[in-house]
Amino acid sequence: MKIRTLNSARGRMTLASFGAAVALVLAGAPAHAATIDVDYDANGTTHIASTNSNITLGPAVLHSSVEADGSFVGNMVLPGTRTEFELLGFIPVTADVNFEPVGPTTGQLSRVGRTQVLASSSQYYVRLTNIKASIFPLFGGPFCRTTNPVVIPANTPTGEAFDTVNGGRLLGTYSIGNFQNCGLNTSLINSIIPGGGNTIELVLNNGRLP
Repeated sequence: MKIRTLNSARGRMTLASFGAAVALVLAGAPAHAATIDVDYDANGTTHIASTNSNITLGPAVLHSSVEADGSFVGNMVLPGTRTEFELLGFIPVTADVNFEPVGPTTGQLSRVGRTQVLASSSQYYVRLTNIKASIFPLFGGPFCRTTNPVVIPANTPTGEAFDTVNGGRLLGTYSIGNFQNCGLNTSLINSIIPGGGNTIELVLNNGRLP
């Protein structure tokens, strides 16, 4: 999808007017705004509790559609990334990580007092490839991924706001289930990575009409 930024005053006014319309609806005022598409730049990190490691998310683009009632639907393809951690506290392990989306991101813009917030949920399979312990490959194969999609909530933090035009920060906590199709290392991977307490921080900004 070709993206164009809102360089003109007319484009900025259109998106700002939509943001105002959404705010009016969420406040209970009648509105006749149609569905509108908004693209956001997305960057963030996720912390994997079981391995005490951080994974970079993005840069990516979230293509979203927002209804006048605040219903939010988005699609975001994250680029491949890499993770590093230590096995048994001293064996360095590296792996390529891909988050494969399952359906759209869904959410809701709502009002908390005078503040607009976003609550959203996404589902991704987590795929691991090119897994190495020290310099030795673990031969996980190309089909090593979570058995079930990982459900990742991402919500506006308490005390912060989400702006329809300017975006905002989103936080969440999620669990990773077991992996499958990882060859002889399936049991090893399932003894290391799955678990709860994983966190995500995602920043959406630079809202624009596609």
